[in-house]
Amino acid sequence: MELRQLEYFIAVAEEANFTRAAQRVRISQSGVSAQVRVLEHELGALLIDRSGRSATLTPAGVAALEHARAALAAVGAVRAAVDEVNGLIRGRIVVGMVASCTFEPLFDALASFHAEHPGIEITLTEDSSDRLLDQVRAGSLGLALVGTPADAPLLSGAGTMSGAGALPEPRAVSGPRAMPVVAEPLVAAVAPAHPLAVRSSLRVGDLVPYPIACLPTGTGVRAVFDRACAAAGERPRVTLEAAAPTAVAELAARGLGVAVLSASMVDDQPDRLRSMPIEDVPTLAALALVWGDTHDPALRVLIRHCHRRFAQPTSTARPTSR
Repeated sequence: MELRQLEYFIAVAEEANFTRAAQRVRISQSGVSAQVRVLEHELGALLIDRSGRSATLTPAGVAALEHARAALAAVGAVRAAVDEVNGLIRGRIVVGMVASCTFEPLFDALASFHAEHPGIEITLTEDSSDRLLDQVRAGSLGLALVGTPADAPLLSGAGTMSGAGALPEPRAVSGPRAMPVVAEPLVAAVAPAHPLAVRSSLRVGDLVPYPIACLPTGTGVRAVFDRACAAAGERPRVTLEAAAPTAVAELAARGLGVAVLSASMVDDQPDRLRSMPIEDVPTLAALALVWGDTHDPALRVLIRHCHRRFAQPTSTARPTSR
């Protein structure tokens, strides 16, 4: 008895047709028929009733089908276990990323992972952080890079983050698991001619008279800012929203409002923007890798790879969106 005979028998049983089964396993119909007959001869029983217009299972075939499927599944499990040990993982992982993000360390991590494990296909998709988290919880995403307040329950117990600190080990929390990769304070950025440009620092209340440019709801930066406004009892007007931090910064540079972003998003434009810390926004805006169930061996290997790559000082990391 050979595995291919079991595979062909399962194909005929599921397709109820020798021609469709042959197309599925990509050999000739005569080849499928011959191998099924060999299997029937070895078992000493007819498995497929060929008398009607469709191929149907005999009672012996019904009894054999479940065990044939189990045998092929067991072989697949053996192959997956050996592949994982040997670093020859195969599979497909869908990775999510907060929209308009150009966090190059993630791209570098995915590129080096692909070089080490070319058998794993990586698919990348963008969305808001809130929706990415929902997809991780639902299992439609294996891994996602999201923006979140650094003190969010998602990161509870994951360790203390700072912009230049070493990363903690990823730790399980209720729901998805998370590993912060970088966190920064919020700043207000204005054009050099703006009335606030002469200030060395600000408070949330100082922003109330001016239109605010910020990332949309569902991003980590916006969540941190909205929470700080509520805590201060202030209601600055967010009149300009853009998904890309560069667009938010450009709006401020043209004098259309005060940009509220994380520090690294504006620190490369000193001639066009003046940035100031917002003193009463104590929470950092973080980028974190999140994942759910890790039954998939390919996903487990990717998570371990990312932890090795990100468990380094992050002072040179320059996220341009979250």
